[in-house]
Amino acid sequence: MTTELKLNGKLFQLETDPNTPLLWVIRDVVGLTGTKFSCGAGLCGACTIHINGVATRSCITPLSDAVGKEVTTIEGLSVEGDHPLQLAWQELNVSQCGYCQSGQIMNAAGLLKQNPHPSVEEIDQAMSGNICRCGTYNRIRAAIQQAAKKG
Repeated sequence: MTTELKLNGKLFQLETDPNTPLLWVIRDVVGLTGTKFSCGAGLCGACTIHINGVATRSCITPLSDAVGKEVTTIEGLSVEGDHPLQLAWQELNVSQCGYCQSGQIMNAAGLLKQNPHPSVEEIDQAMSGNICRCGTYNRIRAAIQQAAKKG
């Protein structure tokens, strides 16, 4: 059975089980590796993508849930890497090991789409489900604030 997936503006015809988690479709079938695997239970946020602009955990979302919708990964957030969040991440040297950062940025982009000028408390609440083992939470918050000002 062929499943059609619109990913980062491109249409893919996939011969993949519709119950396959989107994470594995994105990484193993399509070959985009910016979306990371970590917990596999939707708890850490490393696998965050957007479905119709809403931040979503791809490790627990089946391919079938994305049919007929627009899926965006970190690679599709900005082709040139110039999204205000990506620029703020670079300017403030947010990343330490970098593993969780694509999920952090995608979750933050979902927040700013819903709330272009969040308070510190709103940022902390929205980002609380994304784990950074290096503890760069203060820099993450500062980058979101900076992007919101420039966005």
